[in-house]
Amino acid sequence: MTHTDGRTSPQLWEVFVLEYAQSENQPIATLIQGAYDQGAIDLPFAFVLARSGSRNVLVDCGFMKEGNGVVVAKKFGIPRWISPVRMVAEMGVDAADITDIVLSHAHFDHMGSIEKFPNAKLHLQKRELMSWIEFMAMPRQFEFLTQVLDPDDIYSALDAAKEHRLVLLEGDQDNVVPGIHVRSGAGHTFGQQFVILDTLKGRVVVAGDCVYGAQNLTGKNNDGIYIPLGSGIGSVLNQLKSFDRINKEIAQDMDRLVILHDFERWGRFPMVKEIEGFRIFKVA
Repeated sequence: MTHTDGRTSPQLWEVFVLEYAQSENQPIATLIQGAYDQGAIDLPFAFVLARSGSRNVLVDCGFMKEGNGVVVAKKFGIPRWISPVRMVAEMGVDAADITDIVLSHAHFDHMGSIEKFPNAKLHLQKRELMSWIEFMAMPRQFEFLTQVLDPDDIYSALDAAKEHRLVLLEGDQDNVVPGIHVRSGAGHTFGQQFVILDTLKGRVVVAGDCVYGAQNLTGKNNDGIYIPLGSGIGSVLNQLKSFDRINKEIAQDMDRLVILHDFERWGRFPMVKEIEGFRIFKVA
């Protein structure tokens, strides 16, 4: 919006969390380092839909149970799933009307359905894409690095590049889409980013997998000492630095943080609807 004096108002976004899958009996220690006494959880999986005017933007996009998606779902114990495309449709948005997908990182559960959104421009850190191509090319004994990767997703990203729909970002960038900003969040992967959206309630952060659970940020018994992730291929130091960047961005207000594997299933946000046990929440 442009005012009569030439000033431009920031573009503000409605933000929704769309749950689409749950793993079964996932040990908390795979999410919160050292939490061996905390048992297991049926872990939720989600992505974000943001709407403003004629633009419909996803932050991550889940995965499809097709091809390698079936294999990885079985490998990681994810029996409960609903199509991300259907969840988007439940919000009255057709897959063809998604204009942009801002990808936190390239793991299968975050960019495993990009081919279903044929008109979307993809926004991914250059270091993230290039590091996975390097890891895929390494000898077999290094396959630990790529165990959460579906190579078909990389091929789909390259297909988007052929169509000039892939935007490779280099570090922090404001307004990748007006009112949507990215910040480097390395640690879980080498080129992960977290996403900031301007909303009526202020800035909201979508953590990607920079954060698995609130305890990563709040510490044990809320002592404020950051606890590393239970899994990842980057450095612990970078994980902690990313936690700190997020904590400063949200001013330690957890209501401004969207955790895509939220142990509490986003209970602090109002629920919009429930489809076959999967829930949609309005964040802002």
